[in-house]
Amino acid sequence: MVALAAGLVATACLGPVHDLYPPRADEATVTLHVVRHSWHAGLVFRRDEIPPAAAWPEPARLPAGRYLEIGWGDRGFYQSPEAGVRLALEASFASTGSVLHVAGFDRPPAEQFAHAEVIAIALTTRGAEEVARFVSAAYARDASGEPIDLGPGLYPGSRFYAATGRYSLLYTCNRWIAEALRAGGCPITPVWALTAGNVAFQARRCRASPSPP
Repeated sequence: MVALAAGLVATACLGPVHDLYPPRADEATVTLHVVRHSWHAGLVFRRDEIPPAAAWPEPARLPAGRYLEIGWGDRGFYQSPEAGVRLALEASFASTGSVLHVAGFDRPPAEQFAHAEVIAIALTTRGAEEVARFVSAAYARDASGEPIDLGPGLYPGSRFYAATGRYSLLYTCNRWIAEALRAGGCPITPVWALTAGNVAFQARRCRASPSPP
């Protein structure tokens, strides 16, 4: 217990990762979006700003769309059309597998998810590449190294894929998003990001500056 408390204190205020964040004033940036869907958060890339295929080759398999949203979570809960309290408890305490949900769409994130909080994040090109590598590493793969497609996702233009990692009460879909942003250099502390509200709160530290009129 003492060790756990010490660890939490040590990670209470993680700063930006040097050379990844923040972008210099004269440096090109890539804009990602964090979407807060009530209890769950997703991460959005603009397809033409995804780093080279070596970082994340899987988007080429998806239906056409200007944007891609990525989410991670418990397989049983995420894929169930009737997810409820029982599945939520099973996910928290006895998860048997994880999935990635990847969706393609054309409208800007703020329009696509008009009823959700959408936060624009400005990363360096290298930071965005590290986020892409983080996402790619989350795919579980078959013996030939190919992603394992689990079928249609939650809405048109989306797919489920088998994923690495194990969902639990202390490692949620929201913490996964926070770790992705942390990989890109953002001053985010994933251990605190168990809820979508906390992910959004921390993500605002990396909010992109508004474009000039």
